[in-house]
Amino acid sequence: MQHFFNDASHVVVDVLYAAGHLAPLRIAEPQSGVRILIRRDWDRDTHGQRQVAVLSGGGAGHEPAHAGFIGEGMLTGVISGSLFASPSMNAVLAAIREVCGPAGCLLVVKNYTGDRLNFGLAAEHARREGLKVAMVIVADDISLPDTPQPRGLAGTLLIHKIAGYHAQQQDTLDDIQALAQHACERMASMGMALTPATLPGQTRPDRSPELGLGIHNEPGVQHIAPDSARDAMNHVVAPLADALDERGHTDGWLALLNNLGGCSTQEMGVLSGSLIDNLGPIQLPQLIGPAPLMTSLDMHGFSVTLMAADDAMRKALQAPTDAPAWPGVRDVRPPDTFTPRLATQGEALQDDAPQATHLTAALTQVLSVLRDARDDLDGLDARSGDGDAGSSLVEGADAIELALTAGRLDTAHPERLFAGLGQCLATGMGGSSGVLLSILFTATATALEQRGLIDSLWRGVERMQTYGGARLGDRTLLDALIPALQALQKDASLTDAAQAARQGAEHTATLSRARAGRAAYVPDSALEGVVDPGAEAVARVFETLARCL
Repeated sequence: MQHFFNDASHVVVDVLYAAGHLAPLRIAEPQSGVRILIRRDWDRDTHGQRQVAVLSGGGAGHEPAHAGFIGEGMLTGVISGSLFASPSMNAVLAAIREVCGPAGCLLVVKNYTGDRLNFGLAAEHARREGLKVAMVIVADDISLPDTPQPRGLAGTLLIHKIAGYHAQQQDTLDDIQALAQHACERMASMGMALTPATLPGQTRPDRSPELGLGIHNEPGVQHIAPDSARDAMNHVVAPLADALDERGHTDGWLALLNNLGGCSTQEMGVLSGSLIDNLGPIQLPQLIGPAPLMTSLDMHGFSVTLMAADDAMRKALQAPTDAPAWPGVRDVRPPDTFTPRLATQGEALQDDAPQATHLTAALTQVLSVLRDARDDLDGLDARSGDGDAGSSLVEGADAIELALTAGRLDTAHPERLFAGLGQCLATGMGGSSGVLLSILFTATATALEQRGLIDSLWRGVERMQTYGGARLGDRTLLDALIPALQALQKDASLTDAAQAARQGAEHTATLSRARAGRAAYVPDSALEGVVDPGAEAVARVFETLARCL
């Protein structure tokens, strides 16, 4: 299965079935053979008495267009055909009859032959029945400059919104038609895709990236090879800007950025930034999207619509609507900035920091031991993790030695010593181990303001367990650290504590299941007889301290 469809021949039915359950709509009975969706609250004899109905539609496969734009302040209803195929004249006429009251009905039609003919014929029949019907044909595609019939693309949605707003204001049918037509003349659209759409049940066509393609899988006007999102956006925006310039619309632009169906959220975010950078917030003060608005099934591409919007158009586009798929209009402006209060070297480290000679010497020995243990620890970690435990500890050791050599690490005052160690590890040691050890030393430093050293170390362990989630017996450095602290808590010597740490580290070789860290994702058989590298490092640290202090 390549797509989440039930039956390739029933995709449209299934999509509209869901829409009918999730939005306040009335839907033509399935046995009627037509696909019409109408606002649930709309009544042609009451609403239609004073308010123009606005209908649109066309082939399916462009969801959320058009059903997603039914709502107060936008469309009254839509008529859907099959995938990429116009609805029948009978379906359009039935929709007109359902919504058209004395105020009349406006048809918003994309400029495709099938849509023009079927909507046009339905309008003629409706007029013979005495209904007031007008039509606006949207032809916003500028990728085929020599064609007498430019295609209707995502700019159609802007016409839906403008016409729907003025219908809500109870403007006349003639006025709404004129306003919609005026808006059509002030916009231009173009699409670009890396791959075409895949019709349900078929194989995706093998085509290279194209510029100026339609929404029905028509080939583009030009094959291109953009090397970035910025380059792709430049290919689209430049001809749109030229088209509006040629019409005399040089400023006041508003853009609609449409996902043609297959772009990820992240891609659309990058494309949005590229669009803003291309035009700038002065030339592009407002943006609609990015969002999937008029898609082409799963086409991996986007389209941009530029509109030279006057104040009346902006008011209409910004007016509220309960149409579920309308994303609204957002202002484009450079973000306000602030200076973050980041931890600085001056917080725990200081120039000419006081030194306790014996502690400085002992710490220097510990750092040397960790460097010498690099290969051993990496080897142990390769059995249970990604093989960088020793390398990560050396990074931390280097950061500490840099501060120590520069005379910036205070070894004379325990609180500042532990705070400095935490700061060095936070910035100089990569991976989760660096963060966990930084938590241990930082929390210990905080506790030292009110507690003794051993109680403060226990506080550090507690915080490390809270954030890291590991416990004694989970095959982590805690399996050596906790036994050592338990020994010290009983007034044992550093030598006794080192022995307890060593026993705890050796015990991890008997634990075949890890419950924290990368080793938790390794099969039990790979851990048998292997000492945890973090516990081994702790044991070596305590053994070094026992020799030096």
